[in-house]
Amino acid sequence: MNFQEGEILIFDKPLGWTSFDVVNKIRAFIKYNAHIPKLKVGHAGTLDPLATGVLIVCTGKFTKRIEEFQVFEKEYTGTFTFGATTPSYDLEKEIDQHYDISHITPSLIHEAVKKFIGNISQIPPVFSAVKIDGKRAYKYARNDEEVIIQPKQINIKEFEITGISFPEVHFRIVCSKGTYIRAIARDLGKEVNSGAYLSKLCRTRIGEFTIENAISIDSFKEAVLLEFSSIIL
Repeated sequence: MNFQEGEILIFDKPLGWTSFDVVNKIRAFIKYNAHIPKLKVGHAGTLDPLATGVLIVCTGKFTKRIEEFQVFEKEYTGTFTFGATTPSYDLEKEIDQHYDISHITPSLIHEAVKKFIGNISQIPPVFSAVKIDGKRAYKYARNDEEVIIQPKQINIKEFEITGISFPEVHFRIVCSKGTYIRAIARDLGKEVNSGAYLSKLCRTRIGEFTIENAISIDSFKEAVLLEFSSIIL
């Protein structure tokens, strides 16, 4: 492992961790255990704290490749829960409104999904890292300040419903950079005249980097300790 020259590390981000948590903990662990006083570490594509899955972390000179990885298409699997909404469109915030779902059928869901495939316009969530006048949108939201977020063009290459057990609908999505799956939950709920939020999310792929090839934080730490023999286990 040559962290200063550059490594590409593919992690399965733990539930509850922010992407920056992973970067900060990995940087600190490498610096201490590999005896590297200064080290650049960054990630290529934020995952929300309540999401798990593929997170690309680059070290050293390979941090220059972060933008290259960020543009790769992503694949996600997860669950939408219908009949309610939250301000954040996921479980970060508590349910604020309930909706009727008695009219929703599997065929209605499948027909609605078709409208999301291709190039579409999407308004990012207020609770997101989108910048408005140099300030992150979530900072406005947490202060109960109203903001207008401009829609962005995204591409949904594949949108598959993998299971339905109302109120839960399970899915797989392949999409472009900048797609908010939480916003898809919001918009899909509206499309079927109800409400929905994202209740589970896993990023299973970024480009050719897959969840099958990702490692846990603990496995990485064990590998680093084995690599640098000066560490006493």
